[in-house]
Amino acid sequence: MNNGETSSSLVKKYRPLAVAAGIGSILGSGIIVGLSATITVWQTGLGLTNAQVGVISGALTFAIAFGSLFAGQISKSFGLVKSFNWLNLIYAIGALICVFASGYAMLLVGVIVTGFASGADLPISLTVVSHDAPDETTSASLVSSTQIFWQIGVFMSYICAFVVSKMAGATGARVVFTILAVFALITWAWRTFSKKFQTFHEEGERRRINREQEAHTTEKVSIKTVFTGDNKQRFLGFFFSIIIFYVCWNLLANTFGQFQTFTLVQAHASQSFATGAGIILNFISLLATIAFASVAGGKNRNRFFLVGITVQFLAMIGLAMSSHALWPIVIAIGCYNVGNNIAGEAMYKVWTQEAFPVEVRASVQGFINGFSRICCGLFAFITPALVVPSAIRNTMFGFAGIVFISFVAGVTMMHLEKKHGITKF
Repeated sequence: MNNGETSSSLVKKYRPLAVAAGIGSILGSGIIVGLSATITVWQTGLGLTNAQVGVISGALTFAIAFGSLFAGQISKSFGLVKSFNWLNLIYAIGALICVFASGYAMLLVGVIVTGFASGADLPISLTVVSHDAPDETTSASLVSSTQIFWQIGVFMSYICAFVVSKMAGATGARVVFTILAVFALITWAWRTFSKKFQTFHEEGERRRINREQEAHTTEKVSIKTVFTGDNKQRFLGFFFSIIIFYVCWNLLANTFGQFQTFTLVQAHASQSFATGAGIILNFISLLATIAFASVAGGKNRNRFFLVGITVQFLAMIGLAMSSHALWPIVIAIGCYNVGNNIAGEAMYKVWTQEAFPVEVRASVQGFINGFSRICCGLFAFITPALVVPSAIRNTMFGFAGIVFISFVAGVTMMHLEKKHGITKF
């Protein structure tokens, strides 16, 4: 511990930093859901064609992916803390370009700028939290808690889009993007001018330097030294376990995020029932994420993972066997939302921050985020054909197979962490 402080007191002390990082997650999910929920409003208000709508939606996915892929280079070029402080200002500029967009080209530019900043911010903000945290237990708790904010962003975006849905033209969509811009500006100012955060950053850097001195190493840590050095087998094992787990998990999560309402409507639910069920299911996801965050730094997190991954697998089997009946589908999706959030993104974030040296965490996590999102963007082209009634049974059995692969990768990761002394559980 740090100067006799307990684990809970350290988490409380550093909580504001996790909140500042977490608001970046709100903005990340906010731009995705915000655009998805308002794209038809933009289309009507700006007179966009269906092809232009498709380009804008695809551009956001790939902008986020490329932002993630370049996160390591950004933090290396401008510094970890400076990147953490200023990316939200770039996000705000992109959102404001959307707010004042008068046509397709301007909206497209705004979406690309916002998406790129959002994609880069997530791995960088998580790296700052783990860099500043005084120990790995505190880091795990704080990093996992940022996933709560992602769910809050999803929830808020749906609510905002619903509230402004009756406004004329593109006004409602402009209001949603104005809210995102305001949140980004507030976050930029908080991260940049907080004296407390500056102290955290300085203390974290001193601890990093002390660790290097205690290890008697002067070699600069980089992606090359990590994956080609003496411990390359260890880090490659971590990397492939994490990326296989996360790509499999994200393919499933992205599919349900985009087509959950579509699946319910295909089961003869009304649009209002499907939308209302989506809000309730997102609330269930939030509660599950909070539950996982409470155990992320302790021995129970692996038990949570095993329960969560099992629930996901059974939910996929349940959906395959439901014969298109509405309520079994609703129950199965509800169970999936629980399992998905206690054996999913939050666990992935913790694993990545624990497994790699702080100097390369933004690069590694950024690459995994970006690669995964590109896979999801490509997979989305065939997803509509997979969730129609005639194909959905086989699709769900296929998804059950994907869950099993993520289970194997996750168990392998837990074994490697124990083997190399990162965790004792």
